[in-house]
Amino acid sequence: MDVRKRKYETVDEYIDLFGKEVQSVLLRMRKTVKEAEPKAKETISYRIPTYVLDGKILIYFAAFTSHIGVYPPAPKEFRKEVAKYAGPRGNLKFPLDEPIPYGLVKRIVKFRARQMAKGRSAA
Repeated sequence: MDVRKRKYETVDEYIDLFGKEVQSVLLRMRKTVKEAEPKAKETISYRIPTYVLDGKILIYFAAFTSHIGVYPPAPKEFRKEVAKYAGPRGNLKFPLDEPIPYGLVKRIVKFRARQMAKGRSAA
């Protein structure tokens, strides 16, 4: 059965849909996001793992046949670092046959969380 058509409600259930190699990448992505922003709440939205901070989307990630997708697009401050991973709409595509840059993901999450906090304090 196509993963996209299966029913799941938690990130654990989502991760369990994949083979062991992809599961290990997804688990490490999850750990990376949680370490970068422990206050983020984990949920499923648009049928993919989603992390929400104070009611706003911090980051999504998803597994595909040949890559891990990360959304929304990386902030412009990371443009040079993410150039090789940029998808057609600026979302990131990390090939599964290459090392995933977890450190970069962590920095992006921390940056987005700081930007979101600035937006809250300015309001």
